[in-house]
Amino acid sequence: MIFGVSKAQNFEVNKLRRKDLLGSIKERYKVKEGYVVLFANFESDRVSFRQDSSFYYYTAITEPGVVLVADLQGRSVLYIPNCGTERAKWVSESLSTTAETAKKIGVDEIKYLGDLCLGYQIHPFFAEKEYATFIEFLKRAIKENIPLFSLNPDTPNQYIDQRLILERLNQYIPELKHTIHDISDIVAKFRRKKDMDEIERLYKAVEVTVLAQEAATQAIADKTTEHEVQASLEYMFTGSGAKPAFPSIVASGKNGTILHYNQNSGICKNGELVVVDIGADLDYYCADLTRTYPVSGSFTPRQKELYNIVLDTQEYVAERAKPGMWLFNKENPEKSLHHLAVKYLEKRGYAQYFTHGIGHFLGLDVHDVGDKNQPLQEGDVFTIEPGIYIPEEGIGIRIEDNYWMVKEHAICLSEALPKKADEIEQALQKDESEDAENEHEYEVDFDEDEMEDDFDLAHS
Repeated sequence: MIFGVSKAQNFEVNKLRRKDLLGSIKERYKVKEGYVVLFANFESDRVSFRQDSSFYYYTAITEPGVVLVADLQGRSVLYIPNCGTERAKWVSESLSTTAETAKKIGVDEIKYLGDLCLGYQIHPFFAEKEYATFIEFLKRAIKENIPLFSLNPDTPNQYIDQRLILERLNQYIPELKHTIHDISDIVAKFRRKKDMDEIERLYKAVEVTVLAQEAATQAIADKTTEHEVQASLEYMFTGSGAKPAFPSIVASGKNGTILHYNQNSGICKNGELVVVDIGADLDYYCADLTRTYPVSGSFTPRQKELYNIVLDTQEYVAERAKPGMWLFNKENPEKSLHHLAVKYLEKRGYAQYFTHGIGHFLGLDVHDVGDKNQPLQEGDVFTIEPGIYIPEEGIGIRIEDNYWMVKEHAICLSEALPKKADEIEQALQKDESEDAENEHEYEVDFDEDEMEDDFDLAHS
């Protein structure tokens, strides 16, 4: 493996995605020439590197600090940091500028961003000389009035690294900020609709997360710390070649009423519930599954009553999920999955204890691109996650599954994970020797051909 590129990757898929993107840009802006500029994320000494999701979607390159330029005719150039021999000493073999490497990763040419870097990596506040070649390219494009397109939305939390680079480049090329056209909404439209390969990757991430949830059931016990449960389930992530897609939530007792609690420093106690909200990030695709477990192995009558209400709510909403419905639409609440859930809970007297949305899109990011205010469509992947949180009773309950929208309904990708109350109790009370024997036997049949025939996905 070259650093940042998998030999098994089919880069033709990424080239086709770029072609679709270029076509949409030409159609929207009524132009025949221009450049799309996409920036990779930077690496950090504190956390493991993860590529920008949109950059990965269009390149499958996981090298930090690189820049892709594609003209509207389809020719592409990858600019890479000029780290000399230093990077191989500190990290791994990096991309080279050879024609062979360019062909392998699906671009026409690879160039250095600029002069030799000071160390083995490049940083957001890079020196001008480190980007000298790329800066000259930008200056020529601006001088010739050729439009530039990039990911530069006016939002507080999207594409942070990409926008940092643009801000830095603005210091060297002040006129740049007036020539960049934001294409983040076009990219979101394409990323939102998952093709069959993406569905398979998401399914595998779900499988790993199911294994991790099963590991959690074996670790939960009276006086066990939340950290110990976290360690058990994240062991399954690591052993499967995955990472946590977000900070794992193991929230016992009243902690379970805090929606994004992740200190995981509490102690599990008999008579209490534990909310386990986790997801695997496997090959850049993310799962997000939540189950709620009784520490003692059995629900109390009150806990079971509330648990079943949450489960009934999820099943009610999932049955109504189909193309044309919305995740959230306050103008048409009868077609809004969120409002249907609220109304269902309201009839049972618990709507005030449901304090978050019914779900979110899922994909390369846990909270994936997609506008909740637009109707659901074929190819969407999303969560349905009702909950009831009653702090005064120390009860938090959430049930979350991952769904794939097909022509007429939604398919639950995580149906293999038990969620009925008696199934949950049975999972917690399994014989340990049986668990050890079956630990590596978990498998869910996923017949791609059958799925394609039945649901005729647009991208299959």
